[in-house]
Amino acid sequence: MGLRRRVFQFAACLLLPLGMSACALADQYRFTDVARIVAVSDPHGAYNALVETLGHAGVIDGTQAWSGGTTHLVITGDLTDRGADSRKIMDLVMRLEAESQEQGGMVHLTLGNHEVMNLVGDLRYVSRGEYAAFAAEETAAERERWFRQYRAAQAIESPLGTDDETLRAEFDKNHPPGFFAHRAAFSSEGKYGRWLLQKPLLVVVNETAFVHGGLPPLVAELGLDRLNTELGAEVADYVRQLDVLIQAGLIDPAESFYAHADLAEALAIDTTLAPPLQNALQTVMALSDARVHDAVSPLWYRGTVGCSALVEGDVLAQSLAAIGAKRVVIGHTPTVTRRVLQKFDGQVIEIDTGMLSSAYQGSGNALVIEGDQLSVVNESNSGNGIPVPHPRRVGARGDALSAEALESLLAGGDIISAQVDEAGRKTVQVEAGGQTVSALFAKARSKRVNTELAAYRLDQLLGLEMVPVTVAREVDGERGSLQFLPQNVRDEAYRSAGGQGGSAWCPLSRQWNSMYVFDALVYNEGRAPGNMNYSPSNWQLLLTGHAKAFGTRSARPKYLAEIELQLTGTWVEALGSLTDSALAENLADVLDKRRLSALGKRRDMLLSELATTP
Repeated sequence: MGLRRRVFQFAACLLLPLGMSACALADQYRFTDVARIVAVSDPHGAYNALVETLGHAGVIDGTQAWSGGTTHLVITGDLTDRGADSRKIMDLVMRLEAESQEQGGMVHLTLGNHEVMNLVGDLRYVSRGEYAAFAAEETAAERERWFRQYRAAQAIESPLGTDDETLRAEFDKNHPPGFFAHRAAFSSEGKYGRWLLQKPLLVVVNETAFVHGGLPPLVAELGLDRLNTELGAEVADYVRQLDVLIQAGLIDPAESFYAHADLAEALAIDTTLAPPLQNALQTVMALSDARVHDAVSPLWYRGTVGCSALVEGDVLAQSLAAIGAKRVVIGHTPTVTRRVLQKFDGQVIEIDTGMLSSAYQGSGNALVIEGDQLSVVNESNSGNGIPVPHPRRVGARGDALSAEALESLLAGGDIISAQVDEAGRKTVQVEAGGQTVSALFAKARSKRVNTELAAYRLDQLLGLEMVPVTVAREVDGERGSLQFLPQNVRDEAYRSAGGQGGSAWCPLSRQWNSMYVFDALVYNEGRAPGNMNYSPSNWQLLLTGHAKAFGTRSARPKYLAEIELQLTGTWVEALGSLTDSALAENLADVLDKRRLSALGKRRDMLLSELATTP
């Protein structure tokens, strides 16, 4: 939509007293008739890389002035943290916002989790270089004021005292030069705080949604306007009331966001505090665990990237429908290949390619959308590309080794060692082309039955993405299979004992449900904590140990007798695609006729007996 049309629509909204608010919000978060969109994500202070990328995408010229005409530039957050030049990036984006509108274009910045972290005082990733960019604006008087308060607090904590020289060194370490000016700039009335608090979490341009982390169920629950207004208010209210407490000297600006609630609770005991201070304390306590900070916030959510289409498909479809979009462009999670990727048949485009190379070993890439055409422009201008399919990666491994390459390695590589581990499993090391991986060997049941290989192939047919790469292989004269064994995996006993997995990219409850449905389909009597494995980096569930699967019964295995299976729409679709001919074509060489027939009957049982859930 051109600038003139947007102005007209906004004026029309002003003429509608009862609908003004909703109309204005729609105009603020949704934009149509845009001929060209350029999207980038996660600069993280990599100013030079961002400038090069935007230049090659045709939105700025050699002087970093706007040259994109009516193009809409979308940046899906994380301008800040880790890199030294985040302030330069913010200044550039602020300037381009004004310049683009003069030409009928527009710049959209959606909040990333790191913008919110800077606003609320989660400073774990702010580099000393970022603080240094503010040092010239920080007065000695300001530093001295906070040092006196720091010294007084230390005197309470350590009554025996510490000399000023030691205290000063500790203070300077925790409050590097520029720290206080940085914090003031990100306050509710500071240059960058005031600017960022006006930014949305999610926008829709044409029929493409842009958000930092992903589309959790909360998006379908709230919709576009409520998501932005309610979660935006959670951040703004928190920051404003935190500022009240900092200005009153009740909370040190260096205190971590994660300590604020406890500090506020302790301070609230003082009934002599003025009502505005008590209100500020209550707000900080109430909003310290607000939805916007949760793992299922669109700023932090990784399920759109970390879940398979089978697990995530319904969540994605409901979210897109709720916000009137056909696809979503996300950042937050650096792509494994450091290229722009697409998944879910192009409904999801991943554009965080690790622009800050010192931290992520990637480079800048811009997604360009012109009508139905998607292309990619990179920082080095080494030629245009297109988003490539997200690779199947069940189990962490180095060198971005693809599933196809891993299959080839396991099938044709040299077995350089084999041993039986403490769990009684036969583990082997396979090497080819300078790459070595570990694998589990499982002896085939018979010449016609190889259940481990059947589980892997069925996983591929369904799109489950939980069974590691498995190939047919003979080891020490025995026919069987080799299954990729990622390093540093942890089993369910380990996870549950430590109460871990809350940070799983794909929510554990949904991963487990898909495991239950899969085990019901294959009649797996052998599921146990030892063959439920996880990659702790993202808590992706890996299913191994299918020696007792693919029986000939048409019932469910005993362990699922009391478990309610949730057969989502994507599961119904996937099961419906498992026709008898498809099963025979893909599994007839690893399952005999009786097992194939029983598999088909269990498929039909699942489709007929389980209620579809939204």
